[in-house]
Amino acid sequence: MLTTRRRLIAISAALALLPTAARARQHNSKLWTGQALGARASLRIDHPDGEAIAARVMAEIDRLEDILSLYRANSALARLNRLGHLDNPPFELLECLSLASAVNRASGRRFDPTVQPLWVVWAEAAARGTQPDAGAIAAAKGFVGWEKVEMDSARISLRPGMALTLNGIGQGYVADRVASLLEAEGLSDILIDTGELRALGGRPIGGDWPVRLEGGEFVGLRQRALATSSPLGTTFDGAGRQGHILDPVSGTPAPAIWRAVSISAPTAAIADALSTTACLLNEVTQMKLLVKSFPDCRLEFVA
Repeated sequence: MLTTRRRLIAISAALALLPTAARARQHNSKLWTGQALGARASLRIDHPDGEAIAARVMAEIDRLEDILSLYRANSALARLNRLGHLDNPPFELLECLSLASAVNRASGRRFDPTVQPLWVVWAEAAARGTQPDAGAIAAAKGFVGWEKVEMDSARISLRPGMALTLNGIGQGYVADRVASLLEAEGLSDILIDTGELRALGGRPIGGDWPVRLEGGEFVGLRQRALATSSPLGTTFDGAGRQGHILDPVSGTPAPAIWRAVSISAPTAAIADALSTTACLLNEVTQMKLLVKSFPDCRLEFVA
């Protein structure tokens, strides 16, 4: 598969208790780097205890990957997919799936975490340099359908052959959790970029966090999140025409009608899921109706 999406996790945060001018002058800001979510991570924290806070942030991201990642064999999500059930599921997995369920309902089931069997069909065909045949797609579609998932605080159960992916909401959810951790540490001027953006407070030097959209315009973020989805940001084919966002109805990649869709919301998880879903819609009016289903969400850019 080909990807054009930037692979960098960036976190910037500053101490809340100092006046803006003092924060702008002080020299406590330090940079730490590492790996997180399969990408290079950069953390710049302006706090006397910055090094310890950075370590706690990285540990929290690692802990969340152990719950939500498809690419760690012993993560909670991977075990659920492998066994078909998970007893006493972690709170974070239940919360993330509950948010996904809300978007599933609001989108007429277009946002569906059960598309993972379809992803496997398309990814395996891509590895062979071929197209998946119609029979394989039809068979995989038989395992798709969020309504088939049984979930409560004691157990999550999948029907045989089903599997879940959180690729359309997980990065945003991680950004929200990291924001909560940093806020609890006494930091408030925070911008987190896990591929989706989450801002708490404004820039340490004053003003909102400026974020440039795909069209070149800027939007200011404060106490808000922004997610951008691009149907062809990751593709299955060398020609770059078959995108990674799969339609649970057709079993095929979203038609490349849109270059990018940006949606802002109070949380990064919701912004992430809504921008992903919007790429499956054929009209801007449909996107606006979807966004109105959730409080204080906005369609910021589409092209």
